[in-house]
Amino acid sequence: MTTSSFAVALVSGGLDSMVSAALAREAGYRLLALSIDYNQRHRVELAAARRIANELGAERHVVMPMDLSAFGGSALTDDIAVPKDGAGTDDAGGIPVTYVPARNTIFLSLALGWAEAAGARDLFIGVNALDYSGYPDCRPEFIAAFEGLAEIATKAGVEGEPFRIRAPLQHMTKADIVREGARLGLDMGLSWSCYDPAPGGLHCGLCDSCRLRSKGFEDAGVADPTRYAAHA
Repeated sequence: MTTSSFAVALVSGGLDSMVSAALAREAGYRLLALSIDYNQRHRVELAAARRIANELGAERHVVMPMDLSAFGGSALTDDIAVPKDGAGTDDAGGIPVTYVPARNTIFLSLALGWAEAAGARDLFIGVNALDYSGYPDCRPEFIAAFEGLAEIATKAGVEGEPFRIRAPLQHMTKADIVREGARLGLDMGLSWSCYDPAPGGLHCGLCDSCRLRSKGFEDAGVADPTRYAAHA
């Protein structure tokens, strides 16, 4: 990898994707930031994604329209209430209704298409499999399988230029991620995590994503810049 190498970073607007993209930048990659407007309930995260892409000096930021509400099947894309009881923040909660069917498969496929077109061979995604909501497409097995798929599904791959799916947060706790953000000097207040935004631009404080975020800052011993409407 040279300092002129490009990497496509999925930037949702959340804390994890912010830290993942910042690690790509620290490693010397030139950032191509990709965000997906999938008509999600929390579309406010796209404004956060724009802030983050600008803050990290992305050379291009594409916001790709991909209306997954046409399929539904998730509290983020359908008329289904977002749970506020802590379900999904640990193994006992199972896979919550905030899971969007095949979301990371769809997002990585789009990132792969852009990477091949741009000559990039590295894709960064901010998934982690420790402190997360139990989504199946955040697991190491999924990342490894998609990397194998990319090798056989692309011109670059079959011609001997494989793609690398970088998931630098894969084995971090949320507290680890917060500490890493602090080490990188990031303004983590630019990011957005809440699945069910409250009036006045506040995080609801009760959805599983808010709970994980708040606990991460608390466990890391780092001041939380987030404004919450309520506290669990």
